[in-house]
Amino acid sequence: MRIRAQVAMVMNLDKCIGCHTCSVTCKQTWTNREGTEYVWFNNVETKPGIGYPKHYEDQERWKGGWKLDAKGRLVLRSGGRVKRLSRIFANPDLPTLEDYYEPATFDLDVLVSAPAGLTDTPVKQPRSALTGEPISLEWGANWEDGLGGAHERAATDPNITAMAPEAAARVKFEFEKTFMFHLPRICEHCLNPACVSACPSGAMYKREEDGIVLVDQDRCRGWRMCVTACPYKKVYVNHATGKAEKCTFCFPRIEAGQPTICSETCVGRLRYLGLVFYDEDAVLAAASVQDERDLLAAQRKVFLDPHAPETVRLATEAGLPQEWVLAAQASPVWRLISDYQIALPLHPEYRTLPMVWYVPPLSPVLDAVGAAGRDDTDADDVFHTIRDLRIPVEYLAELFTAGDADAVAGVLMKLAAMRSYMRARTLDGTVAEELCEAVGMSGTEIEAMYRLLAIAKYDERYVIPAAYAKDAAALEAQAASTSDCSLDCAGGPGMTEPAAAEGFHLVADGDQIRSGRRSLSTRRSDGRLGLSIDPAGERS
Repeated sequence: MRIRAQVAMVMNLDKCIGCHTCSVTCKQTWTNREGTEYVWFNNVETKPGIGYPKHYEDQERWKGGWKLDAKGRLVLRSGGRVKRLSRIFANPDLPTLEDYYEPATFDLDVLVSAPAGLTDTPVKQPRSALTGEPISLEWGANWEDGLGGAHERAATDPNITAMAPEAAARVKFEFEKTFMFHLPRICEHCLNPACVSACPSGAMYKREEDGIVLVDQDRCRGWRMCVTACPYKKVYVNHATGKAEKCTFCFPRIEAGQPTICSETCVGRLRYLGLVFYDEDAVLAAASVQDERDLLAAQRKVFLDPHAPETVRLATEAGLPQEWVLAAQASPVWRLISDYQIALPLHPEYRTLPMVWYVPPLSPVLDAVGAAGRDDTDADDVFHTIRDLRIPVEYLAELFTAGDADAVAGVLMKLAAMRSYMRARTLDGTVAEELCEAVGMSGTEIEAMYRLLAIAKYDERYVIPAAYAKDAAALEAQAASTSDCSLDCAGGPGMTEPAAAEGFHLVADGDQIRSGRRSLSTRRSDGRLGLSIDPAGERS
């Protein structure tokens, strides 16, 4: 047994309001540079929907993740070494810019500086942030936000097409009959990352100390095999540098004892950060189980109980600091995944063993109980209504349990029991023992789960290893001793360039029209950034 530590995240989807604050702050921190205009390390999707990039969950098309071959061995869906080598200069299984979206910008001066006496109202015209040419906006990273356009595209959501016909028929796209929820996505920092295995140059790697998956920019040669291999399509190519880039789990912040920027700025407080211990020797066996529906249980068995004396002994012998053991024992991620077992991985059937998990959304269950003519104080009535909720259990199963609806229903029953239990405690102080017995939890456990999900404080939601936190002062002193940033490099996220949304323009100094890719470092003659377009229709 080889014990490892992994920094992991859990998101409570019941609390996500789709405000995209996490996406914007991540964009401004990590991908505000030339070459990353189309890149969103963090994006929030509306489900049902086809996602970003389009249909990224369709692995028959994109060949991402792992599969079992005829002999039951774990192999990359994109093919073995020989097949990948044959495609190293022309990989056909890559999303195009159309699948992501072509980033656009606007010139506000068309409105602000429009001369008097125009016969037509000036209109901001979208122009490509890549070429500067006029474009028609037809897609975006959050194009389907709030089910926009769902009646046209959402029926092709791979999760719906994978459902049984009778279950898929319950997913309706009619006013007052449909459902939606928001799904924030970042890199999963998997225990069995396909991107790392597919990289021909060995540039992708998983850090030993905390499991964060990163890209060595010096070794990356831009083969793009990692983009194909990632089933979540969270590896991108910087078209200015030709290098692969991905979510870094904000490792500089983690090392400074701070949560990721998406967690720090989350309005709904739905994200939880913490350590989990796992057995590295058990990863391959867990990812190789025959039945996809057994992958959830197999991955949970890989995790080690941080409170167990044997785990503490193994962690000490492996050289893990005592502070890391204490952080793992206080980890909210461990409690949600293994103690309460209400967090689920995103698409476990990809066999990457993802480490960003989700508490599935629970529809207004008590309202549904009343609408069905049942007693919302009766545990049996509440649990029987789980299958009739507005968000079909089968749809959630395709997302989180490889189609195992019973596993999702069990999680939703625990969440429903928590709501009913706390409702009774709040209204009249009674303890609904039958609810506790029905879900196999004690009243104390339900109240602790409620506190963690509903009213947990900052330091309860984000438990960063103290060994990192105590080095924060030294890291800050090191940063203050030099004017250079360790992240400043060609195309690197050093925050030395202006924000991408304000940095794309067509005019260089002297009002010369620039051809091809526009530089981010030039300004117009008036000192401002942006397009210089004559409101009457002629470009200056």
